[in-house]
Amino acid sequence: QVKLVESGGGLVQPGGSLRLSCAASGFTFASYAMSWYRQAPGKERELIATITSRGITTNYADSVKGRFTIARDNAKNTAYLQMNSLLPEDTALYLCNAKRIWSVDRRDDYWGQGTQVTVSS
Repeated sequence: QVKLVESGGGLVQPGGSLRLSCAASGFTFASYAMSWYRQAPGKERELIATITSRGITTNYADSVKGRFTIARDNAKNTAYLQMNSLLPEDTALYLCNAKRIWSVDRRDDYWGQGTQVTVSS
């Protein structure tokens, strides 16, 4: 059974930091690209960071570039999102995604339930 379980969210003051974790099971974690998305109330889901299967390449949305860092530990089947210099507009539900494209006709796309991050004084 495929599972992605996010943790590490919470309430933090502006300027603070949080580290989110995404624990994966039920699939070959090291073969999947991992991404973090976020969704704020009334807004579309936003892709904020991606890391390739071996962790060689990372990409970030402009909104988080320079403040957030995505990482992974394939030995622990876990992805991370280090969030620094948090802003009130970073408040959202943060979701972990695992993706593998096998062919033009087949792709695996797994989601966690999310962890809430609230940035407020």
